[in-house]
Amino acid sequence: MFEPDRVYFFDTTLRDGEQAAGVNLNMTEKLQIAKQLAKMRVDVIEAGFPAASPGDFSCVQAISREIKSCAVAGLARTREGDIRAAAQALAQAELPRLHVFLATSPIHMEYKLKMTPSEVLAEAKAGVSLARSLISEVEFSAEDASRSDLDFLIKIFKAAVDAGAVVINIPDTVGYAMPDEFYKLCKEIIEGVGAPPSVIFSVHTHNDLGLATANALAAVKAGVRQVEGTLNGMGERGGNAAIEEVVMSLKTRSDFFDLKTNLDTKRLYPVSRLISRLSGVVVPPNKAVVGANAFAHEAGVHQHGVMANRLTYEIMRAEDVGLTPAVMVLGKHSGSHAFKERIEQLGYNLDEIQVANAFASFKKLCDVKKDATDGDIEAILTEEIFSVIPEFRYELKDYSVQVGDGLSTASVALTCDGKEIRDAATGNGPVDAAYSAIRRIIKIEPELLSFKIMAASERSNAVGEATVIISKNGLKAQGHGASTDVIKASIRAYINAVNRLYSTAAVKEIKLNSGPKPPEDSAAA
Repeated sequence: MFEPDRVYFFDTTLRDGEQAAGVNLNMTEKLQIAKQLAKMRVDVIEAGFPAASPGDFSCVQAISREIKSCAVAGLARTREGDIRAAAQALAQAELPRLHVFLATSPIHMEYKLKMTPSEVLAEAKAGVSLARSLISEVEFSAEDASRSDLDFLIKIFKAAVDAGAVVINIPDTVGYAMPDEFYKLCKEIIEGVGAPPSVIFSVHTHNDLGLATANALAAVKAGVRQVEGTLNGMGERGGNAAIEEVVMSLKTRSDFFDLKTNLDTKRLYPVSRLISRLSGVVVPPNKAVVGANAFAHEAGVHQHGVMANRLTYEIMRAEDVGLTPAVMVLGKHSGSHAFKERIEQLGYNLDEIQVANAFASFKKLCDVKKDATDGDIEAILTEEIFSVIPEFRYELKDYSVQVGDGLSTASVALTCDGKEIRDAATGNGPVDAAYSAIRRIIKIEPELLSFKIMAASERSNAVGEATVIISKNGLKAQGHGASTDVIKASIRAYINAVNRLYSTAAVKEIKLNSGPKPPEDSAAA
């Protein structure tokens, strides 16, 4: 039974969030995020869209096996194949939820579905009934509800409840609604459907006009008790309602909302950073709640006020979102126990082998610099999580670059199946030259869609983190690399992306070339 004075959080970072342009998470990364979302005590994790691809099906299945402390949801259209695939993927979940959706706006029904309202109504009934026969907790979403006819929405939601749905979701799919009208829409739907207390109403708001959080909060004020969103507001186009903004609004303005949540807000900042690093989507410094500047004060007047009383310019405490200064400094003399404890404080959940590998990398780093910042450690952890072990794997053996005015030369040596392959190339800068040399070795020409590099901290000897996205034959792969040498970090990121590209191609049985093994005429050492 749902609690009427509590707001539930449905996190769709792994489904809608991953649909953001340029984001491509593998199963290891999704599991890492899911475990941290569960520790943060979200109520529902939407793990994916099982019918969309074998990869999505496997991820939902894996998360269902691992996560037992909160509900795990799988998305499905009202088609029988989608629903049965989702139910199968959720079979091992402790608390499974089948999330069925169907568009209800006139423009979607006419141009996308090519169905009449009566046909859509019948389809919704059949889909929810089938889902309910397979899984007890069913959620029904009316896609593009904010541009749908109110009377039709009430009719279809009533039908969904009669068919067994226990969650009714009102999506602002394209971020079209204004807060006042969305409040009114949600209130009229709740009153018009007249569902029993066992049914909870939900909203899924998008940020195309920058109003996702405002619309979610307006809906809560109207009586909605589940908010669907993502950490950092990730998602398609302008993104989703940022869970950290919604929950901290409810907490900070408890006088206005008078509602409780189950979320552990002290995990917001660490989980936000984890998602940012694994997805490659940088959180803007001025981002509310979790941005680097969210609790920074530079103006003299502000600094003076905060020193006198934090409440002058801070309406919430940094500690409440997990922004606590590290007391313990880690360096070359630090042991594995202290390192493991810091990993957990930073919001990572690595297995013993990953911890051992990361600790070895940490020790090597400490030979280069006196002590490691949290940013340096997170860079090491992210690289460990990003590492993949397909049937084959290229690894960097060594490299050298020569930088000139307008033209650079790079020599790169990789190993594959115990063989060393070396080649050289020129380019417009050392990274471009190194990437050209790698392409000569691997015998394919993937398109470089994105290249980012940033320092893990403000120090001059900080670890540099590089993230690249490459594409070949319709497949995309993201790679990550870290090193105090930014050229090395860039090369590692590219090789990591290449390995992931081959791994994805193998799963999807798509041929990239004759294979990664070096041809007989390659320059092998």
